[in-house]
Amino acid sequence: MVLSFPFQGYAAVSISFSTLHIFCSYYFFRLVWKDQAGNDLPERYLLKASLLFMLLSTLGIWCLGPAVATMGNQSAFFNIAIQFFLHFQFNGWFLFAVLAIFFKILNKFGHKIDLKKFKWFFRLLIFATILTMALPVSWYAFHPILLWINGLGIIFQLAAAVFFIVLLKPILPFFLPQISGLAKLMLGFALICFALKISMQTTSLFPEIAQLSAQIRNFVIGFIHLLMLGVITGFLFAFLLQSKFVNPESKLLKWGVASFLTGFLSTELLLFIQGGMFYLGIGSIPKYYLGLFIFSSFLAIGILLIASSVYRKKSEVRS
Repeated sequence: MVLSFPFQGYAAVSISFSTLHIFCSYYFFRLVWKDQAGNDLPERYLLKASLLFMLLSTLGIWCLGPAVATMGNQSAFFNIAIQFFLHFQFNGWFLFAVLAIFFKILNKFGHKIDLKKFKWFFRLLIFATILTMALPVSWYAFHPILLWINGLGIIFQLAAAVFFIVLLKPILPFFLPQISGLAKLMLGFALICFALKISMQTTSLFPEIAQLSAQIRNFVIGFIHLLMLGVITGFLFAFLLQSKFVNPESKLLKWGVASFLTGFLSTELLLFIQGGMFYLGIGSIPKYYLGLFIFSSFLAIGILLIASSVYRKKSEVRS
């Protein structure tokens, strides 16, 4: 998939390996689902929902072959199938999975979650995830009702965010002193990105902005980066930084985190500023693509430094 996609996009080779990956993911689903006992722990609700969203997302991949064969790879059917896969992967499988780990860690540190409030948060977030699929569908098969469905999903998401804040407010003052400074930094970073993600989606309540998001790809890519690099990777790094796999005082680790954050913030600014300039019709940022390449390299360097610090800690433990 890595070797084929940059050269041909969604075509025979990449789709074939994507299909093999799907079969692996189905087996993964079976293994993890069987491992879950039937209790009411919040992380178990989130984990099972994430796995179901993973299954649901694969329907989009299964539709790509018929879409290409019947209507071509420029058709609305083809594009909606891709958006279906991406939406339920990113907003469903990935997001619910990192939230499951987050609540698992809270539980591990002895912080009990109000189950009644959690269930409200959980249900609202599921409804929001399903309904907000209407926005990317509207980009390729527009109908006013889709904007209303998306708007309802946004309202559910805002309500879920309120319950999320209510759940965390009494816990964070006791949880944060129990983790390292770097872990606090990355957790705060992930939560801020989560809030920005919800805020940006909320702007799609306005029809003009909903259509604008489809017309300017920089905004779409910037939003995906915010979700994947900000929320998902931010949470994952926060979990790593409070674990036994790293030395929180390692200079290598600190430089890695700094490099990653520099790359993320710089590329996000470039994407959204350039998108704004396209919208206003005032051209391009000088050497825009070179700037994206340079600042994106900070992301890779940061990940390599963090991985190196993990390897060094592992070597120290062995010795």
